[in-house]
Amino acid sequence: MDVVGSLKTAFATGCIALVLPLFAQSSPPVETPGGDRLTAEGYIELWKSVAVQKMKAHGIPASITLAQGLLESGNGNSELAREANNHFGIKCTPDWSGGKAYHDDDRKNDCFRKYKDAADSYEDHSKFLQRSRYASLFELKTTDYKGWAHGLKKAGYATDPAYPRKLIELIERYELHKLDEGQDISFKKREVADASKGDAGTPSKKKKSKPSRVSDDEVTVTIGNGRNVEKFEGRVKFTRAKAGDSIKKIAEDMETMPGWVAGWNDLDKDARLEEGQVIYLSPKLSKSKRAATHDVRAGDTLWTISQTYGVKLSKLCTYNGMRPTDTLRTGMTVHLRKPKK
Repeated sequence: MDVVGSLKTAFATGCIALVLPLFAQSSPPVETPGGDRLTAEGYIELWKSVAVQKMKAHGIPASITLAQGLLESGNGNSELAREANNHFGIKCTPDWSGGKAYHDDDRKNDCFRKYKDAADSYEDHSKFLQRSRYASLFELKTTDYKGWAHGLKKAGYATDPAYPRKLIELIERYELHKLDEGQDISFKKREVADASKGDAGTPSKKKKSKPSRVSDDEVTVTIGNGRNVEKFEGRVKFTRAKAGDSIKKIAEDMETMPGWVAGWNDLDKDARLEEGQVIYLSPKLSKSKRAATHDVRAGDTLWTISQTYGVKLSKLCTYNGMRPTDTLRTGMTVHLRKPKK
């Protein structure tokens, strides 16, 4: 994520009488009951009232806060959001005395703040924007989300030239600006059955995707940018690289940060991708659910095995007492779970 200072970008008005009930300062669950990743709509439902509360307390448009949360946490599905309750990529500073989480970003094992409660991440985000470099933003109305989006970029919050456009598109797509005006927004739960209906409203058969060297499981969904997203093992989602694809392009299509996508796949952000290569869009598993071991074949590496079974490379190294670069011998056994003693 490209953000200046301690806040990274894989964010006082009391005069608006808002009709929204405020959430208590506690973290909503980041997963739906079925274990799937949160949708943008689900994330908004969970955090809209907290964003409104921060607007009333600090004068930052709720639409801006939510759009930044959506963009920077991948709808609350990033590893940092799930494991550290950090929805805005806030990094550690010398005066930080709270919890810490380490993830590769600009540097390997960058230190990020870890919160007991994700609502604390929202409060920290609000305090960050109260720095002097952002003072001019508070001269804008809280209903001027476009001015805030462009002002953040101008003040150096993000180096991505498309950052204002991404925020504005999210705000307008989900009508987040209504929150700034004192209106509520709500999204009805989308039933899986609805997604399987054809144009005439009748159920249509859908072939199950069979990803090579990953799994023969679950469903393929096409998102707005024409990229297929597949799912296996109940929750892990991935896509397949197209010709000429890059980590940055995939991250842009998925409205998340390149650093997150690279980290989920144990790759550098500038890694060259091959057409058809599996690229995970959420953290891999800590162990394989379907197999306990893998018999090494010619050309296998710990990384390719990690991608094949959707198991974190660091876990494979731990289970097998190896390093990521260690050479594998054909026929040897690689543990995909913690070996039984």
